[in-house]
Amino acid sequence: MADDELSPAAAANAVVGQAVPRVVLFDFDGVLIHGDAFHLFVRERYRRSPWRMLLAVLCAPLLLAQWPFSRRLPMRTMVRIALLGVGEKRYQATAARFAADLARRPRQFCRDGLHALRRHQAAGDRVIVVTGCEQLLVSGILQQLGLTNLEVLASQLRPGWFGMRVRHHNVGVRKLQALHAHGVSAWRLAYGDSLHDIPMLKAAVEAVLVNGTPKLCKKVERELGRVITRVDWF
Repeated sequence: MADDELSPAAAANAVVGQAVPRVVLFDFDGVLIHGDAFHLFVRERYRRSPWRMLLAVLCAPLLLAQWPFSRRLPMRTMVRIALLGVGEKRYQATAARFAADLARRPRQFCRDGLHALRRHQAAGDRVIVVTGCEQLLVSGILQQLGLTNLEVLASQLRPGWFGMRVRHHNVGVRKLQALHAHGVSAWRLAYGDSLHDIPMLKAAVEAVLVNGTPKLCKKVERELGRVITRVDWF
């Protein structure tokens, strides 16, 4: 056998090794889009329904009473008011329309982030968007942007007596739980933009902080115990 030839077993192992793509994780809000997509959706719901805003104002004492104990409770209350009376099918249609409108807004999305995601896809990487945004909404936005063949792990709503409500908020350590439930236990790269992404970034071989201030970068590095890559995307 020539020196530069591989044995059949070694050749097979090389092929298998090449066939396994790198896993690359992207957060969505603040990484691929400027701002918070679901927040923009909820704000639009209030803008189009003044009676929802009035109801939120009437609930202000309750929201203020909840705030010192948990920021999550007042936010969930605001979401429930925004989706009051909205069933599953109506939500699907409303989210689809908003996704189409949002995708047409100039400068709403992070051009550099979208280019980076497409480069990873072109390189054959397995790209997974792991986000706290709602599943239907973020999936619709990505489709409107022409981003296909993506796996999306996101927050989810469920039908309730008075409208859609939060079933699962995919943030922080819950992103790791969602990844493990999806059969993903290791990833090469992770792109995030906040302290909420630390669990996802910590488990990555290479962690990338998007548009982070020097102060935030130091905090993230302190939590991770290592130097991270910092990028400025527009």
